[in-house]
Amino acid sequence: MSGLITADDLHSGYRIRLGEMTLSEEEIVDFASEWDPQWFHTDPAAAATGHHGGVIASGIHTLAILQKLSVEAFYSRSAVIAGRGFDRLRFTAPVRPGATLSGTATVTEVSLDEARGRVGMDIEMHDQDARTVLTATMTVFLWRRGHGGAAGG
Repeated sequence: MSGLITADDLHSGYRIRLGEMTLSEEEIVDFASEWDPQWFHTDPAAAATGHHGGVIASGIHTLAILQKLSVEAFYSRSAVIAGRGFDRLRFTAPVRPGATLSGTATVTEVSLDEARGRVGMDIEMHDQDARTVLTATMTVFLWRRGHGGAAGG
């Protein structure tokens, strides 16, 4: 566990660049068929004549991609205790087949106690055309150096 990023290593303005993921129509339909089976996510023919002009990814799918990219870019290298939650989550533009999503998480505050830190972050995800598709404010808890799952703990 040594070498993990702890709450002590973070500060307001610390920026985390997320990786990227490209979505196919098949992935969008498969996810939505299981978790958000609304016609504009699951039926390409009906969606083509609908209000979005084609299939779009479920917001829950977009959120799941955010989580995966966040784990790969940051949480897997951090002394994470748990997420506290989202204070604000907005789906600001539809995610269409072929979209490549990426984003950033920017630390806005770090509050430390004896063993852990509460870390606030602003999140933005964009598609390949730099269109913002998701914004969020979230809070996570990380161990402090020398505690819990942190290096030297």
